[in-house]
Amino acid sequence: MALSIQPLHPQFVGEVSGVDLTRPLGRDEVAAIEAGMDRYAVLVFHDQRLADEQQMAFTRNFGEIENARGGNVTRAGQHRLPQGMNDVSNLGRDNQPLARDDRRRLFNLGNQLWHSDSSFRAIPAKYSLLSCRLPATVGGNTEFADMRAAYDALDARTKEQVADLICEHSLMYSRGSLGFTDLTDEEKALFRPVRQSLVRVHPVSGRASLYLSSHIGTIVGWPRPEAMAFIRDLVEHATQPGFVHVHRWRQWDLVMWDNRQTMHRVRRFDESQPRDMRRTTVAGDAPTAEQIAA
Repeated sequence: MALSIQPLHPQFVGEVSGVDLTRPLGRDEVAAIEAGMDRYAVLVFHDQRLADEQQMAFTRNFGEIENARGGNVTRAGQHRLPQGMNDVSNLGRDNQPLARDDRRRLFNLGNQLWHSDSSFRAIPAKYSLLSCRLPATVGGNTEFADMRAAYDALDARTKEQVADLICEHSLMYSRGSLGFTDLTDEEKALFRPVRQSLVRVHPVSGRASLYLSSHIGTIVGWPRPEAMAFIRDLVEHATQPGFVHVHRWRQWDLVMWDNRQTMHRVRRFDESQPRDMRRTTVAGDAPTAEQIAA
């Protein structure tokens, strides 16, 4: 059976069949998946029983795996997964749910906010690939928002207004909005703000997207309250139901998305039960804005 992609959402989600991600892929298969990403921005693969090394091997078809350092508060000796894997589960090294007051759990609650992975890095991420090893018993859906459609739907005045704006992004902003402010000096240094363009243009399709994220803390040159009110309006616009797809996880699903063209968030789930989700991230290749000390 040849690889094929069928639309799940007319605008930006495709369901892929006819491919086994546990084995090495041919050049044509990789090209077809990349073309699907350029068209849809989110691809869903069902029944992919991936081991960690297989997931990383599949990810490397699309670029280098991003270094996870600077993206969490997990300390040495607390890591559950091998280097190259991002642990977005609710589990400790004993594979049991983290305590309610565990810093890692509280920090990871930020994943419930609309965001783009690694927008807090000077060179932000290209693709994310999330493998569901064990879904939540209650809740835990992931929602995706099409930032291309959101940009297209802006009125002409707002498009002109956002065209050249630069925002500052940091994990301190997203986590701070939830009240998570107890950071070490080392964490504050790792999370120092970076600058990103508010509008990005896809290198293949040429389509413009809003580059929004909960990591945004201000717009360069704007008073911060005005900036945050404007960003809030844009996020409300971009996450209207018509721009959003809800993925209801099944065990062994893999979902791949383009961080340059989408936002996403996880919904609340029963954290007394294990939810095992493992992400690999394809590194980006260039900054979106000049980095000046914030």
